[in-house]
Amino acid sequence: MTRAQSSIKLYLSTPHECPYLPDQEATTLIIDPTLTISDAIFTQLAQHGFRRSGDMIYRPHCSRCDACVSVRIPVEEFVPNRSQRRIWRRNRDIRIEEVGPDYRQEHFDLYMRYQRARHPGSTMCDPDPVKYHKFLSGESADTCFFEMRADEKLTAVAVADRFSDGMSAVYTFFDPDCSSRGLGVFAVLWQIEYTRQLGRPWLYLGYWIRDCQKMAYKTQFRPVEGYRDGDWNRLAD
Repeated sequence: MTRAQSSIKLYLSTPHECPYLPDQEATTLIIDPTLTISDAIFTQLAQHGFRRSGDMIYRPHCSRCDACVSVRIPVEEFVPNRSQRRIWRRNRDIRIEEVGPDYRQEHFDLYMRYQRARHPGSTMCDPDPVKYHKFLSGESADTCFFEMRADEKLTAVAVADRFSDGMSAVYTFFDPDCSSRGLGVFAVLWQIEYTRQLGRPWLYLGYWIRDCQKMAYKTQFRPVEGYRDGDWNRLAD
């Protein structure tokens, strides 16, 4: 870390139930929430495995488990597999427009439809628009919302943070009636291409856990790197 980054105050959360692995206790390392984080520092934090949720910049820091691995894709080297190429072709009618991180009722309505279909009863399925917007946007981040439309109908929204060395995929939600399109995979494919066009090397995908099935899709994009023991290395197939 740089001298500026090493001087940032870090806080450790109280132990809590792991949201990904059963019967596991988790703790989280949190950047001082009172700090104003520059783009340069935010980029360095991402390079050291940190991620954003709302205004909280964090990294898992569990005493008995190191299953969470921050992963990123080197976009210039990425080669889609056969399934990903099919999904790309299946969605060639999608029109994509970047909009600012302001609250939009159309986005929130789609978000709630997605949560009720995919995560019913979870804390994510909260009909509070203020909590929704705080979760996706952040004052320290250069956040953009990518609207994906088919025949002018909003089909998906991909939320991402822009760093000086790439993009960080924050969250994607889509029309549950369009599951056959593979919109979650398509959103990652599109962000890979967008990052490549920006001339930036990395698309950060957040955390991957080998034994968590809902995270398995992240290592289907190859090559992929994981951050462990202070360094990035390629993950084996």
